[in-house]
Amino acid sequence: MSIAAPQAVRLVAGREISMRLRSKAFLISTGILMLAILASIIAGGILSASATAPKVAVVSETSSAVSALGSSGALELTTATSVQDAEQLVRDGTVDAAVVPASDPLGYEIVALDAAPTAVVQLLSVAPTVQLLEPSDNDGFLTYLIGIAFGVVFFMSAVTFGSTIAQSVVEEKQTRVVEILLSTITARQLMAGKVLGNSILAFGQIALIAVISSLGLTITGQSALLGALGAAIAWFVVFFVFGFVLIAALYAATAALVSRQEDVGSVTSPVTMLVMIPYFLVIFFNSNESVMAVMSYVPFSAPIGMPLRLFLGDAQWWEPLLSLVILLATTLLVIAIGSRIYANSLLRTGTRVKLSEALRG
Repeated sequence: MSIAAPQAVRLVAGREISMRLRSKAFLISTGILMLAILASIIAGGILSASATAPKVAVVSETSSAVSALGSSGALELTTATSVQDAEQLVRDGTVDAAVVPASDPLGYEIVALDAAPTAVVQLLSVAPTVQLLEPSDNDGFLTYLIGIAFGVVFFMSAVTFGSTIAQSVVEEKQTRVVEILLSTITARQLMAGKVLGNSILAFGQIALIAVISSLGLTITGQSALLGALGAAIAWFVVFFVFGFVLIAALYAATAALVSRQEDVGSVTSPVTMLVMIPYFLVIFFNSNESVMAVMSYVPFSAPIGMPLRLFLGDAQWWEPLLSLVILLATTLLVIAIGSRIYANSLLRTGTRVKLSEALRG
């Protein structure tokens, strides 16, 4: 007895979701991930808030040289009655360094205990005025962290749920369950249900990450950063939806080529590499505008590259739309080819099915 296509896809998707939600390993790993994200955000906020300026002792002759740094909060100044008192404050550990009069051209020198206070030296160093032709409001290290965050979330979700799809496909082939399933639904409906079910789980995990991150940023008083990330996060979710379906279809199709769990890793490794390459590119080339521009149009890296460029303000308004059209077209093409490979390989057991044979049917 055959089942209508929408109902068949819905049943398979529901089965995939229920199996995962009943897995203690999945629930525990998801909980640990959420706690790790929240803890990292809160810890970063606490550390940045608790970071104190270097403590420096000054005397009346040198107070004018560092008064501006004291007013801005870059240095925490303590006034000593004499040079000897300032040196004693350094010896006691009350201050990190002391600025005292000297006969050199600057008119002062830094006194420290056993090591040069690098932070104080840098603040007092004479440097030329820097003029920026195209000033940016984005901090380089912050940009690096945001790029890494997008890369990690996409990489972990794609590999985790993609591997689950692959293992499920091979397990059903090994146990012959797939023969029973195909007596009532088609192979393409089975593949669509697997991709849909795991996609819903992945999207749910992304939503939890977004909620946890927003909560953490709000608790630590980083609402301004949350506001700046709003548009980038929204586009990341949109690109993630299509990018994940693309990767999931590839995992399902390639896994259908083999019949043993031992062969899953080798047959799906090219797909894993497609997900890993953008992750490493954003680590090493996040400040390279040309590389990021190319990444934002390549379907496998667009979910990372385009949101990062939007955060930096490097992308024109039409660029994410064009990139999304390319990603959507690629996803539809991969689904069409992947479903053909899946359908032609699912009932073939034994040795690994060659890709050319799977395409020919």
